[in-house]
Amino acid sequence: MTRRTPESLRSARWFAPDDFRSFGHRSRVLQMGYGYEDWMGKPVIAIVNTWSDANQCHSHFKQRVEDVKRGILQAGGWPLELPAISLSESMVKPTSMLYRNFLAMETEELLRSHPVDGAVLMGGCDKTTPGLVMGATSMGLPFIYLPAGPMLRGNWKGRVLGSGSDAFKYWDERRAGRLDETAWREMEAGIARSHGTCMTMGTAATMMGIAEAVGLTLPGASSIPAADANHIRMSADCGRRIVEMVWEDLTPARLLSRASFENGIACAMAMGCSTNAIIHLIAMSRRAGHPVSLEDFDAASRRVPVIANIRPTGDAYLMEDFYYAGGLRALLEAIRGHLHTEALTVNGCTLGQNIAGAEVHHADVIRPLDNPIYAEGALAVLRGNLAPDGVVIKPSACAPHLLQHTGRALVFDDYPSLKKAVDDPALDVTGEDILVLRNAGPRGAGMPEWGMLPIPTKLLRQGVSDMLRLSDARMSGTSYGGCLLHCSPEAAVGGPLALVQTGDRISVDVPTRRIHLHVDDEELARRRAAWNPPPARYERGYGWMFGRHIKQAHEGCDFDFLETSFGRPVPEPDIF
Repeated sequence: MTRRTPESLRSARWFAPDDFRSFGHRSRVLQMGYGYEDWMGKPVIAIVNTWSDANQCHSHFKQRVEDVKRGILQAGGWPLELPAISLSESMVKPTSMLYRNFLAMETEELLRSHPVDGAVLMGGCDKTTPGLVMGATSMGLPFIYLPAGPMLRGNWKGRVLGSGSDAFKYWDERRAGRLDETAWREMEAGIARSHGTCMTMGTAATMMGIAEAVGLTLPGASSIPAADANHIRMSADCGRRIVEMVWEDLTPARLLSRASFENGIACAMAMGCSTNAIIHLIAMSRRAGHPVSLEDFDAASRRVPVIANIRPTGDAYLMEDFYYAGGLRALLEAIRGHLHTEALTVNGCTLGQNIAGAEVHHADVIRPLDNPIYAEGALAVLRGNLAPDGVVIKPSACAPHLLQHTGRALVFDDYPSLKKAVDDPALDVTGEDILVLRNAGPRGAGMPEWGMLPIPTKLLRQGVSDMLRLSDARMSGTSYGGCLLHCSPEAAVGGPLALVQTGDRISVDVPTRRIHLHVDDEELARRRAAWNPPPARYERGYGWMFGRHIKQAHEGCDFDFLETSFGRPVPEPDIF
């Protein structure tokens, strides 16, 4: 591999010439107290830090950024911290999904507009992983991803609690009147006990694992709990490695291939991943110019079993247990036969080299292939007259009797109406019905995590714990149940979901991957002629831009103008 020379560094355009502009750049660096020996002839490394006071998952990043800087300095680079929008999954409303592409745009432009040669991306909370990776991939500089890591296990009265999953479970108990306020407050205080992301196999853990399988992290980095001292050492390792990646010119174009993203899909299936993995991985792959599709996910789901016994697909363990059991390296070694082991990774080695010899230390946490949690993969993609471009379900987290089911539709046009209705004791609903929520897709509402529609209170009190729920929304990766998601095209753009009426019959057949609305074509044509699109949600600002440029769920929900195929490559900035 040919190594770059100091004069060929991108940052040299700013600092090296003997001209007036470079004089200004150098003098301003000196203004900050740096000396020439701090930066001249050295790779300048951007640390894109998604820390904020509002992001609980990244509360340790204030310290970790110093660990990254230490590693960069040790390797002979110059670190520059560049803060980016933080996107706390819990705090950002109406949904962090609205701002994933904002983070991608910000990351790309931060790296393009500053005198940097490579980047360390600090993320973990759900949308930060794909947003950072999408932007850095489009910019094209060498980068390495530093995952935030999962928080410690929750605990309440000696019971192990999993973020999200147990919150949903015990909230249903509270709604059903089986949990008083004192117990609820105690559980509330015990479910999230440290910095770090959700410790279930939610979207955060899923996307951190996918980033490693794609080749964007150091080996084993995605599994380390945020509070573990190994996380500090890994952060410094990232700093040291990115400097070498710059000298090696190991750019995304050289690193990423279709095989990389197929490895990400296989890993997702084996982990029992969040359904959000589909949208994010499709978007990431399209930015890299190696697009994967719903068909790739569904094909992998039939080959790769779920072997990570982690909630919510698993029944007992959390990400801390996964780490102690061998972590992602051990899981990937267990599914080696489903991977492209020749795919390159950020440490300069192949994925196969990185996982060689990894051992499983607890065979019930990471199961062998002949004793999986679920024989097929975590996700399935259904198609039919109701979802011509696909609808997604997580069969491994769904009651088995719902995998082949026909029921009556009970339709809601917005979430407030649904929320009000499910607590109405007089609601006309049975456990055989299919709850339908629409206008919650990308254009309709920014695609929030409303897809785990609440089971009506009257049914909870009757002992109903699962029922089919259909929407064009997403759901949290910590969610579970018979939820049909990402219905595409969405209702707000005139997809068939917009035409469903309460009382219509809908059939779902997961084994054959079919979904069907039992309404004849003539009646659907009449309904379409009478349909009017909902009013635009935003009339100015970022939301206005989002509504005009967002793509559909099966295309990854990227902005049309950000995809690699849109327009000529952006040139380097002028320096005059």
